[in-house]
Amino acid sequence: MIHFDIHSREAVATFSGYRDQRLPLMLPDLQHLIHLQEIDSATDRARRRVADIPGAQQALESRAAERAAAVQSVKDRIAATSNTRREIEKEVATVQARLSKYKDQLMAVKTNKEYQAMQTEIVTAEGLVRTQEDRLLDLMEISEKESAELKTAETSMTSEQAGISAERKALESEIAIREAELQRLTTERAQVVSQISKQSLVIFDRVAHGRKGIAVAEAREGLCVVCHVRLRPQMFNEVRRNASIVQCDSCTRILYFVPPPAPAPTAQS
Repeated sequence: MIHFDIHSREAVATFSGYRDQRLPLMLPDLQHLIHLQEIDSATDRARRRVADIPGAQQALESRAAERAAAVQSVKDRIAATSNTRREIEKEVATVQARLSKYKDQLMAVKTNKEYQAMQTEIVTAEGLVRTQEDRLLDLMEISEKESAELKTAETSMTSEQAGISAERKALESEIAIREAELQRLTTERAQVVSQISKQSLVIFDRVAHGRKGIAVAEAREGLCVVCHVRLRPQMFNEVRRNASIVQCDSCTRILYFVPPPAPAPTAQS
């Protein structure tokens, strides 16, 4: 037995397969209403997908921006580290120049007090140079790590950009496909509507408007498969004939019945 779900692709196959059977006992209006429901459901899906595509495109742009920002963040850290190294190197050069001057002046001092004072200046300057040189070594290690991070980030960005570019093209292609599909469905709907009686079409439109586009439902095992309310036995028998427009007492949807498949012949038969 086939279950009708208006939002599934299986529903489209159900409708199409059922229509293609061209059951001789089915009321023509009912046959066309099932077809019309199929078209409207496909149209709704296509429109919702077209409406979703701009969001998907924006998500791609956000992904691309995130990757680019990650690369830029590493580059900014590399630039900051490089600037710090240059400042320290300048400071070391200045201190070394001062240290060289102190050593030259040391040879010219005349008193022990001046000699001790100059030695203190020299020791202080040498300590500062060692400290700054240690910082430079640390910064060199940081620079190596940042260079490796940058390479990884750029590789990741390149790979992501290739995927994003392919997805962009796919979305652009899908827009064209969906728009063509909507045009085809619009034409097909007009053709189907022209074959339905005015009275049946009024019922369909009214129910579809009040039931979020779902105007037709299968009756199976005595139930409306959409609202799941049990049908009166007399009504279910009428629906099984597929010879008139019968509406569910609960949800007012137009009901149809899919006969069970004939049993496969046995070997003995």
